[in-house]
Amino acid sequence: MTLRFSVLASGSTGNAFYIGTDKVNLLVDAGLSGKKLEGLLNEIHVNPHELDGILVTHEHSDHIKGVGIAARRYNLPIYANPKTWEAMEPHIGKIDQEQKFHFDMETVKTFEDLDIESFGVSHDAADPMFFSFHYEGKKVSMLTDTGYVSERMKKTVDNSDAILFESNHDVGMLQMGGYPWNVKRRILSDKGHVSNEDAAVAMLDVIGRQTQHIYLGHLSQDNNMIDLARMSVEQILKKHDIAVGEELTLEDTSPNQPTPICYL
Repeated sequence: MTLRFSVLASGSTGNAFYIGTDKVNLLVDAGLSGKKLEGLLNEIHVNPHELDGILVTHEHSDHIKGVGIAARRYNLPIYANPKTWEAMEPHIGKIDQEQKFHFDMETVKTFEDLDIESFGVSHDAADPMFFSFHYEGKKVSMLTDTGYVSERMKKTVDNSDAILFESNHDVGMLQMGGYPWNVKRRILSDKGHVSNEDAAVAMLDVIGRQTQHIYLGHLSQDNNMIDLARMSVEQILKKHDIAVGEELTLEDTSPNQPTPICYL
């Protein structure tokens, strides 16, 4: 019996995450075309017809673009909090009433043998939230799309076996880049995205004895690079005596390539 997951896609162009046990298979977000999503699932040998539902973190298009398509194509229930439902419903097409479910923030829902804990983040969306997944003493957490990492967020994801952690931008690249100032200000704000350095500092408070993998997620295509994100995070972690590459591995993610399935 195992908990398994893959970061199917992560980045400003589209996000999707797969997690499963022997009894349940779930998607978190589907911010890609239906065809792309099916291709990514096939790459990790997951039959989309065996999925049991879609959890939605928030209504931005890079998280919901394919939600309605997938729900209709594979007859999947969709779970989101009420404000997210209200914000995303005009953008996902017709969904049958029996496929609509509420998953309130700061609650725990049980799907077969998987307990899922929801928690709020700070982002410019209606009511954004992410998840920690609990199974047989194992824990996998997702924390992206937030302008800062609060103590409450840290407490929720603390000592996870694996964490998908936002490492969105390099501050210097963003400041020197071609984005309009109002966009730069939004990204740098408390409701924007976490930088490489701020991500690493937050990681210092959540890496525990169980933590084996940190996936660097939601990298900006214009204001970051995979090597730069990894180097920036690794420098800070090693400076604080965290043995990166030994007990803990930093994993890359991609906007168009799934990570190999991780089994815990």
